[in-house]
Amino acid sequence: MSKKLTIGLFGFGVVGQGLHDIIRTKNLNIEIVKICIKDGSKQRSLPSHLFTTDRNELLDNPEINTIVELINETEAAFEIVSRALSTGKNVVSASKKMIATYLDELINLQHQHGTSLLYEGAVCGSIPIIRNLEEYYDNELLHSICGIFNGSSNYILSKGFIEGLDYASALKQAQDLGFAETDPTMDVGGYDAKFKLVIAAAHAYGIVVKPEEVFNLGIQTLSAYDLQYAREKNLKIKLVPVAKELDDHHVALFVLPKFVKETEFLYNVEYEYNAVIVQAAFADQQFFFGKGAGGHPTGSAVLSDIAALRYDYQYEYKKAKEKKDLHFTNDIEINIYLRYEDDDLVDDLGFEYIHERYYSGSYKFVIGKINLQKLIDNQSRMSGKAFVAFADELKGVSLATAKKHAAEVF
Repeated sequence: MSKKLTIGLFGFGVVGQGLHDIIRTKNLNIEIVKICIKDGSKQRSLPSHLFTTDRNELLDNPEINTIVELINETEAAFEIVSRALSTGKNVVSASKKMIATYLDELINLQHQHGTSLLYEGAVCGSIPIIRNLEEYYDNELLHSICGIFNGSSNYILSKGFIEGLDYASALKQAQDLGFAETDPTMDVGGYDAKFKLVIAAAHAYGIVVKPEEVFNLGIQTLSAYDLQYAREKNLKIKLVPVAKELDDHHVALFVLPKFVKETEFLYNVEYEYNAVIVQAAFADQQFFFGKGAGGHPTGSAVLSDIAALRYDYQYEYKKAKEKKDLHFTNDIEINIYLRYEDDDLVDDLGFEYIHERYYSGSYKFVIGKINLQKLIDNQSRMSGKAFVAFADELKGVSLATAKKHAAEVF
């Protein structure tokens, strides 16, 4: 028999409301006792007695045994979650930045107090990837994890490729639909995807990496030339986070736009959908696909964690306990396409090998192999002026029509 969960819910935005919608259609022995919100004057769809602006009404209430944290403020979220775990309450959270930033501390708190923190909803919305990494792949050697972890940037890229929308119009549509924030930097800059990658890597490889150590470049500088290059090669551009085991001692993590071939799973993942590809030694390649944003998809992942707590489920962090000699590194060589303005940048990046270099008026690009650390060292010089994408292979392409069509897109 499962135990009854009495919930204190922090946040009643898109995901909080989606979660409530789902819970009230089920008979799961779950009760939302109190909801803590930031703005007490705002009209709500539920009776006013359920709401409070005082977090202590939830955290100090002995009748509440489970905290569900769904707010956007990183430091406030950590304070709520750490206090709940320290006082014997189990927690479900969807705050990817908070979890990635404080993962070490959160793991230690669980161990110290015998409480459980679950966060399936923090990574790729409705896709059940964390539990699968934790349970299904617990004894599997994983060569890599990659995918599309951010629906906002993918929506913008799909609008550009499929519908020919310019970047500003595509971004506004994503914002109007609630897929992107007013300040979209977290999404289009690759930060959101990075936080999710850090969390996934902890369960895949047992390593906890600080987000600031992981390199990320986004799609803000994408131009018509880059899109036309992709079209001529029958490629698409996706913002892809990657975790890759290099050898028995090193794992690399990074987030970059990627030229994706039509034979790859990610080629047909469009709009707000997310996808995860797990490359395993024995299970080979496996593909997870689903909605990565929205109240009901993310709410379903949150509810799955809540339901698991009825049976006292905890992450065991098995690979962290097993692997003591695996370390994060940025010492990895990748093949990239670089569109640039500053000729000195190419020299300073120190390409290991250049396959092709192209000049045509204001459009200049180079394709070659580079050490990731070189990109990190020169990241500030590329901001707003260069576009970088990676691929397993990139060779020369005829650009006869690139200039002709460049003005037609983005």
